[in-house]
Amino acid sequence: MGNFYRDNEDIQFLFRHMDLARVAGLQEEGFKHAGQFDTAPADAAEAIKNYDMVLDSIGKLSAEFIAPRSEAIDHEGNCLNPDGTVTYAKGISESLNALAKADVMGFTLPHRFGGLNFPNTIYSMAIEIVSRADASLMNIFGLQGIAETINFFADEEIKQHYLHDFASGKVTGAMVLTEPDAGSDLQAVKLRAFQDSAGNWFLHGVKRFITNGCGEVLLVLARSEPDRSGGLGLSLFVCDRGPTVRVRRLEDKLGIHGSPTCELFFNNTPCKIIGERQRGLVTYVMSLMNGARIGIAGQSMGIAEAAYRVARDYAASREQFGVVIEKLPAVRDLLIKMKMDLEAGRALLYETSWIVDHEIGLNKIIDNSDDKDKVKQAKQELKFIKRLAGMLTPMSKYLCSEMCNRVSYDSIQVLGGSGYMRDYACERHARDARITTIYEGTSQLQVVAAVRGVCGGTCEKYLAELAGRPYSDSVKDLLALLKEGSETLSKCAAFAKEQGVDYMDLYGRQLVDIAIALINGYLFCGQASSKVEMQAAVANNGDPDAPKTVPMAKRKETIAQRYITRNAALIKTLAEEVLSGDRSTFKEYETLVGPVPEIM
Repeated sequence: MGNFYRDNEDIQFLFRHMDLARVAGLQEEGFKHAGQFDTAPADAAEAIKNYDMVLDSIGKLSAEFIAPRSEAIDHEGNCLNPDGTVTYAKGISESLNALAKADVMGFTLPHRFGGLNFPNTIYSMAIEIVSRADASLMNIFGLQGIAETINFFADEEIKQHYLHDFASGKVTGAMVLTEPDAGSDLQAVKLRAFQDSAGNWFLHGVKRFITNGCGEVLLVLARSEPDRSGGLGLSLFVCDRGPTVRVRRLEDKLGIHGSPTCELFFNNTPCKIIGERQRGLVTYVMSLMNGARIGIAGQSMGIAEAAYRVARDYAASREQFGVVIEKLPAVRDLLIKMKMDLEAGRALLYETSWIVDHEIGLNKIIDNSDDKDKVKQAKQELKFIKRLAGMLTPMSKYLCSEMCNRVSYDSIQVLGGSGYMRDYACERHARDARITTIYEGTSQLQVVAAVRGVCGGTCEKYLAELAGRPYSDSVKDLLALLKEGSETLSKCAAFAKEQGVDYMDLYGRQLVDIAIALINGYLFCGQASSKVEMQAAVANNGDPDAPKTVPMAKRKETIAQRYITRNAALIKTLAEEVLSGDRSTFKEYETLVGPVPEIM
């Protein structure tokens, strides 16, 4: 009996290692809902037990029900019907029904709407598990941020109308943001929102590249102020799928074939405004997209985990030159890098999710508590937590999606010619992976967002906080390397700021890569210092006398040693690039790239 939660030692270790009691208390607002709702826990221990049970259920469902359907879904895809509706691939419909029956379609919604009220940290784990089974299904399961946005910003009437159906799995949704001329630049959105004489809102225009655009509930960014350009002319609306909303085409894509990507035409569609006018992009969509970026990071983790497992299994059984290929140094080193990159991505993603849970929890205290001292303390803490979440979110999306593409590519490489064939799933994983560095903001945009925190003091403060945490003596030398790297980063950040914003953006990737290496170095040291009593399985290379398990903290210490020492040299190289002052990208662009080539 398979289980994608129970067979992943790293997820289980982090589940036990992280302070879930803290986020449970924040999410449940001091467990004040106990007794009011059947799903509301009485204390942290009960909450954590519930988290474990639900992840176990999703892990089993993913392994035994969702994953076996993924290959057929990839081949079948979705169907655009003559009436402008869409029929999902059979396996997608079956899997969505199974998830609804498991009561996990309202993962983070409050108890009062029938949701589980789970924190984002647990949702990230669930997204990874589902994505490992079928990345395209996650594009629908992972759109629960639409319901969250309605819960955070809509009025009570709209909440009551939609959120019960979201939690029960009766409806799915779509983030309807992108247009033919407004991709990454959402300030250029033109779709028109207008009112009639009675004050009712309507939508008219075209949207493109809309994931699950055939969903029943559409969250639409539109221009409500025709005389105002830019982001302040935009508001956010919610509408139902109906006769005035038509899917004009389904995109023919490289991967994630089970997820319909639609072009939509709104023909004077009735809608309701979410929150206040003119805050659609600046407040509401930015919140929605930050959640979506964490979701894509989780999707990336699932794809990478699946691809790595194909490669690891093949390398342990495929013989060449008289030995299994994992005994070849080049293959062995490649597999080690794949595995370590996976665990680095997971460490940063789960830490980010944990920080986001704190931001949400602190906002709940500020909004709902009558204790003035508690509110004052929460406001003080929130100032830094909000900046930290704003830096870590794009970092996680950038790191995990880029890692996902590397691991998927390398999985094919390990299998050689077989990896290029459809006999193995790694070619599908590689196709599915490619979109992760593009949608919800390209890697380049994630770097631009993250580097502001790196150069603005947020990263420096966070690294100091990480350095001050308790660690075991076994990682003392590694901490010294991280301290040296932190000093290097401070020097680089100060130099880049002095050169101006264009220079900071030019070397943003180097600065962000240094920051991530240091943050993950500290997180690995923390894992190596963990008190969690858990054994990690290890390969015995056919030797019956070799140990088959080691303490998880000991294994993490080995990972920390390799990760930090190898990155120490990389940090110095990246720092040299930042400190070089080289502006040839600006000064010599035309010479270096040459004329625009003629496309025949």
